[in-house]
Amino acid sequence: MALRRRSTIMTWSLLGPPAAVAVLAVTWGRDLGPVLMLAVAVALIGAALSAVHHAGVVARLVGEPFGSLVLAVAVTVIQVGLIVVLMTSGGPQTASLARDTVFAAVMITVNGIVGLSLLVGARGHGVAAFNPKGTGTALATVASLTTLTLVLPTFTGNRAGLEFSPPQLTFAAVVSLLLYGMFTLTRTGPHLHLSPAAVAENPPTEIGRSLRPPTAAVAGLSLILLVVALGAVVGLAKVGAPSIVGAVRDAALPQSIVGVGIAGPVLLPNAIAAVRAAQRRQVQTGLDLALGSAMASIGLTIPAVAVASIWLDGPLLLGLGPTQRVLLALTVVVTILTVVPGRATRLQGGLHLALLTAYVVLCINPYPASDVPV
Repeated sequence: MALRRRSTIMTWSLLGPPAAVAVLAVTWGRDLGPVLMLAVAVALIGAALSAVHHAGVVARLVGEPFGSLVLAVAVTVIQVGLIVVLMTSGGPQTASLARDTVFAAVMITVNGIVGLSLLVGARGHGVAAFNPKGTGTALATVASLTTLTLVLPTFTGNRAGLEFSPPQLTFAAVVSLLLYGMFTLTRTGPHLHLSPAAVAENPPTEIGRSLRPPTAAVAGLSLILLVVALGAVVGLAKVGAPSIVGAVRDAALPQSIVGVGIAGPVLLPNAIAAVRAAQRRQVQTGLDLALGSAMASIGLTIPAVAVASIWLDGPLLLGLGPTQRVLLALTVVVTILTVVPGRATRLQGGLHLALLTAYVVLCINPYPASDVPV
């Protein structure tokens, strides 16, 4: 069964990037009908998942700490590429797309992946154990990054309180990058005992340890396919951007749902890996993946988008609305109460999943004033 599953993964990961390039060649410069739009959507998701898979292969060869950085950069390239392309093609209504995508990533990881890890990990024994010190450090970093980049703009007074001024945006970009870099060094430096992975009861499966490192030839092929997949993702986003924006507008859906559509597929491999680790009673791995993904999404995406904003015509709105701030505050409080004891039951997992569900429901059907700051 395991061999069959691995063979299936290898097949789609090898065929995904060239298939995406083929779809890109067929659809480039054409008006997309329903069939072609469906083909572009499928190819785009397949290329994104293939890119994450091949980044993982390269990461296993590189080993830690640079392996996690390879994965983070690959995910960031996909996110930023999609954000920038959609913002340049979608007009003023996409000015908040960077905010929506980063916030979606935070909610999906901190509530979705954490919730699933706890729910699956607590089955049988009823309790999931993890390292509260390291996990608390990671949570503090995620909460600080989210507040500095997505909450502070609401109170700056610029553009109805949603937009950083250029000096403020520069500060947010630099501090995001520095905090992410400091956390990465802390995980591998003299303070390794504070790493989320440092837990005796439930040692995680880390990149380069759980799986046999690939050969140089396999990693080289994955690197080539990774570059091809990333290029295909950006190209397909460019092709499908007008149709995506138009479909959201015609369906009378808020633009925040596009952020969920960008973050969801990119984070899907991490969610699957977290659930599989939790099934092996390695709950800490799921928490590492969740908080690490959230941290990378903010710490790398915000600086990249800040640089890209130099060439963007419209504004870059980063401030969260009242409903989003309430959900963020509740998420942080619940996660603190989950992390502090170092043990969690299925109830805590259910609470996190309930918060994710509330976020998705409010994205689809928001309160009329949810995007207007008070």
